[in-house]
Amino acid sequence: MSYVVGLTGGIGSGKSTVASLFAELGVEVVDADIIAREVVAPGEPALAAIATHFGQEVLDSQGRLDRRVLRERVFSHPGQKDWLNALLHPLIRERMIAACAAARPPYCLLVVPLLVENGLTTLCQRVLVVDVSPEQQLARTVKRDHSSEQQIRAIMAAQASREQRLAAADDVIDNNGPDPARLKAAVAALHQKYLALAESG
Repeated sequence: MSYVVGLTGGIGSGKSTVASLFAELGVEVVDADIIAREVVAPGEPALAAIATHFGQEVLDSQGRLDRRVLRERVFSHPGQKDWLNALLHPLIRERMIAACAAARPPYCLLVVPLLVENGLTTLCQRVLVVDVSPEQQLARTVKRDHSSEQQIRAIMAAQASREQRLAAADDVIDNNGPDPARLKAAVAALHQKYLALAESG
């Protein structure tokens, strides 16, 4: 069983960039977003349950989940989000645990955007938060996703606050500045720290 470091951060914080830097150092990365897509792939029981519940219109012509249609259904009926979460969250959690258990030692990185919100910090020996100011989050995400400021603010409001995330953190990477070399150095230092912790733990 690998030592598990949970990586999280708000939208636009740079989680993916940080995860890639750890991966370059040979660290195995377990990504909740990838697992979330896998559990609703064609042929998966969860996809059949979603189509039965919401109607065949949530599937595209290839029989894959049409996320945009599903999102519209869920947003127009708030109670449906609870139904969807009750179906998917246990499946995603189960696969994350299995992937971490199968990961090569000494440690693996579990990347979960909603690690704090969904009470998943218990799956990790250590929590690493990528921290940026709300202003940075907004500017980066609007630029990256070409979404409206209003949409991004709504997503940020639904996530844990910066204070809540920092309260759950064992380690913090400050990603406010556009300095790739500094970010790389911070990841390299933490990598050494995690190797030592995994060795001793």
